[in-house]
Amino acid sequence: MRVTLVPNLRRPGVGRLPEPDGRRASLPEHGRLCPVLEDANRTGYLVFPPLEAREAFQVRYLEENLYQATMLRDPGGGRPPTVVFAAEIRPAAGAPGAEVRDIRHVDRASGLDEAGALELLDALTTNLNAPPGGIGIRGAFDFVTTEGWDTLYLGVVNETARPQIPVLTARIETDWYPQNTEFRYAMQPGDVLMVNGGAPIGQVFFVPREAISLAPASEADVALFLERQERYWAERAEKERTTPYGALIAHHYRDLQRLNRNPDASDSGQP
Repeated sequence: MRVTLVPNLRRPGVGRLPEPDGRRASLPEHGRLCPVLEDANRTGYLVFPPLEAREAFQVRYLEENLYQATMLRDPGGGRPPTVVFAAEIRPAAGAPGAEVRDIRHVDRASGLDEAGALELLDALTTNLNAPPGGIGIRGAFDFVTTEGWDTLYLGVVNETARPQIPVLTARIETDWYPQNTEFRYAMQPGDVLMVNGGAPIGQVFFVPREAISLAPASEADVALFLERQERYWAERAEKERTTPYGALIAHHYRDLQRLNRNPDASDSGQP
């Protein structure tokens, strides 16, 4: 299945390419070495914001239904970050989706003026206050899928580090609908969201749009399931080892995975 990458047209050429990654540094050792978690982690692609490596973007959501947005740039050399621009965004009463955006500060040395700061803010954010407290953070690339395939947008899976802000999940038929990539964060008053050019803002899965039928298992199906389960755990026990930090692991799942994908491969017992 082929996916076409369309750059963020508001800030083209800025931001990392989407990439798969099975690692989650915040997970305990046992979680990082668990093959089924690793496979879930690398499903689809991590998506990054349209920011340079030294750029960061912060959003604060306050009690008065006020959003404070600040873009920062690391000048390097151990110097403190420079505020590129600071803005306040407030949803307007009466008309859903309407809002007021005020630029409170612009660093003229960055080459921006108020109009440029508003354009950059639009390149980074969308769909304010939908739902209440929500804000969409745009991705560096949009996706066009092959006919019959959808894109599932969700937060980074198996990322357990705190604090976390919930991300709404959306499934869009990107083979015909030109969706701009966004991840809708649902903030509560007092929440602070920090986005930088090196960290993912969400994850996308590509899924086929086809019917699924569910069927009850026969007695033979149940017996086969139990037999496979017992055989797997008996074989796995012979390969278990303890890591230096006390986690009990075995590579039997990976061995069988390789063997099922390539029946000619040998059972190496290696990770």
